[in-house]
Amino acid sequence: MGFLIDTCVWVDVERGKISPQDVSYYTEKHPVFISPVSIAELTCGAEITKDESIKQKRLAALNRLKKKPVLIIDETTGDIFGRLSAALTGHGRGAHFRVQDIWLASQAIQHGYKFLTLHKKDFADIQGLDLVVFGEQIA
Repeated sequence: MGFLIDTCVWVDVERGKISPQDVSYYTEKHPVFISPVSIAELTCGAEITKDESIKQKRLAALNRLKKKPVLIIDETTGDIFGRLSAALTGHGRGAHFRVQDIWLASQAIQHGYKFLTLHKKDFADIQGLDLVVFGEQIA
């Protein structure tokens, strides 16, 4: 078993709102992976800031995260993504989901990993996703 962590969790760790120990409470001793989707989102967040000191802090945090194993997006990920997108559209969510979230969910499902997030509402209706919500008790 492993964990894929939602980008929002990494952002809150970088901002000091969540400690690495808080994340470890959920992941325990299981391996933690990062997605290229999170790398893209975190890189964008660093690059768009006007404050050079904040940019450097964000890039330093990103470089630490890049030491974690990175999951590859491949053909299987794409198949899962397509099925999830179609299912969400069929259930009335249509364009009301973030593409990045579906890629992250697709990777977690593909590898059989738990997915830790702060935003339950963004993922609760995704079939097959082993969702763990930060702030909720571990079962």
